[in-house]
Amino acid sequence: MGRSGGSGGRSSGGSGGGSRSSGGRSGGIGSSHRSGGGGSWGSFGSSGGSSGSRLFGSGTRMSSGGTPGGGNHDGGSGGPVGCGCGFIIILLIVLILVLIIGAFVASVITGPAEVTKSTINRQPLPAGSVNETEYYRDELGWIKNQTKMEEGLKYFYQKTGVQPYVVIIDNINGSYHPTESELDSYANALYDQLFTDEAHLLFVFYEYNDFYMDRYVAGTQAKTVIDREAADILLDYIDRNYYDSNLTDEEFFSNAFRDAADRIMTVTRSPWIAAMTTIGIVFAVVILAILLFVWWRHAKKQKNLEDKRTAEILSTPLEKFDDVEIEDLAKKYQDNPSDQDKN
Repeated sequence: MGRSGGSGGRSSGGSGGGSRSSGGRSGGIGSSHRSGGGGSWGSFGSSGGSSGSRLFGSGTRMSSGGTPGGGNHDGGSGGPVGCGCGFIIILLIVLILVLIIGAFVASVITGPAEVTKSTINRQPLPAGSVNETEYYRDELGWIKNQTKMEEGLKYFYQKTGVQPYVVIIDNINGSYHPTESELDSYANALYDQLFTDEAHLLFVFYEYNDFYMDRYVAGTQAKTVIDREAADILLDYIDRNYYDSNLTDEEFFSNAFRDAADRIMTVTRSPWIAAMTTIGIVFAVVILAILLFVWWRHAKKQKNLEDKRTAEILSTPLEKFDDVEIEDLAKKYQDNPSDQDKN
């Protein structure tokens, strides 16, 4: 989905020993919850962590496509049969491969903004760090399938060692239009109420009248895994899934946490590595195809020459052979009695 807005970011405060990290985003004004909206980027912060907010514009996804053109060609004389067709086939293969490479490179260069890349090799928290709790609290009645909802959250826990806990609300202490600062205070206070460890990741998702804000609070231990970059990855997936109308509410959250876990715990490879690998394979295939074509053309030419020579010999009357050639031919058959027996 498209988004509009200016530049913005998260503000950060000082952090001392034992402090937690936090942050969040906001956006969405549309016709139904998890539908697109309009606005501009903004930010909000808290002490002891980092935070931010965003307002996003609505948009539609457009797909484009086409059908390859076709054509015909006429054969000609003056060379081995099939050589012209073979050359055209090789040329078409090369052109198609060049187009594929061009499209791939163009998608890498001009493609839409991606989810934040993971540049850190992270290790999960050791077993026993978490006093396991439930995984979510839904005050809006969105979640109909508990198993599906918890699937991605439990996967996140298994991969990172940090247990997530999602809270879905539409008001804060009776206020349906809370400020970002109020949401921040609410989330930090809620962490102390819900957990007895510092290995949880609390994720508060607020939506009212199709406007949403979210806020995460990572415990002291949890933030060694869910650092700022990791949190950005999770928030990116939340933002992206929010505008995907094909997802149920359970899938919206579950998929975001599952995908975020995989990306957070794996260093993201540069797309250029994949591009160069693809280009190398394509060129290897092209070179192999050209070599095979050259070999085939040479073999075809040799066969045509041999066939032509054989035809000339068979069509030549014996009278045109000199006496020596006839004697050699007769001697050949005399030395080969088995051939005479066959006759």
